[in-house]
Amino acid sequence: MFGWNEDLRIRHHHYTNMNSLVLEKLEALKHLLSQMERALIAYSGGVDSTLMAKVAYDVLGEKALAITAVSPSLLREELEEAIAQADYIGIKQELIETMEMQNPNYTSNPVNRCYFCKSELHDTLKPLAVQRDYPYVIDGVNADDLQDYRPGIQAAKERGVRSPLAELGITKAEVRQISQYLGLPWWDKPAQPCLSSRFPYGEEITINKLQRVGRAEIYLRKLGYRSLRVRSDGETARIELPSEQIQDFILKTNLSDLVSSFQQFGFTYVTLDLEGYRSGKLNQGIR
Repeated sequence: MFGWNEDLRIRHHHYTNMNSLVLEKLEALKHLLSQMERALIAYSGGVDSTLMAKVAYDVLGEKALAITAVSPSLLREELEEAIAQADYIGIKQELIETMEMQNPNYTSNPVNRCYFCKSELHDTLKPLAVQRDYPYVIDGVNADDLQDYRPGIQAAKERGVRSPLAELGITKAEVRQISQYLGLPWWDKPAQPCLSSRFPYGEEITINKLQRVGRAEIYLRKLGYRSLRVRSDGETARIELPSEQIQDFILKTNLSDLVSSFQQFGFTYVTLDLEGYRSGKLNQGIR
């Protein structure tokens, strides 16, 4: 756990400054979900899908079910947080195992890798929804996601998955505002895409590579850094931190211990990206 679950009550406070437009979007979201009557939520534990789970549970109660996919690309700590958050909300949650690592179209890490991941996810969720009599499968895609390169969105759309946040024009910033307004302690939780996003397109993804990246990121989190990435490029680990934290990192971190630890994880070289962390950096120039 890294700050969101050690005492959720400490972070439970309401956002009182939300403007009327965002409040209207929240009410529209509640209305949309009430029309669905029963819904299965693709729930990763990120701030977007957690808001969907919260509002769906508030509106639908026991007729909402959160499903979390478990695979080698998900940090164990992220899974634990997703479970704790679902328990905090009160929504029913089930875990399923997905098999994208058995698909060479995925492990070869093409530019549209996420398409194959979401195809695997929703090809697993849709039959489950039918079996359990859930007419709708919904996800946490928001309006901003539509502006980025997200091939996984196409896979979901092809399978009839609904994205209520995006449909109502709810942005990432508004997701955080609404989450804080509803008293969710993790409203400011940093984005945490799957570990496969740490590799340059074309580099094969293996379980061992995912594990070494995961161990490296956990090492940095334990030093107190929240927004970070460890990019893996061959045998090199490239650390990305917010630019305003780089100088502090250099001055206060025992770099010798860090390099030694990263080498134990399986890396040969360790570098620091002086440009700083920026979400989606590997998607530059892709549309």
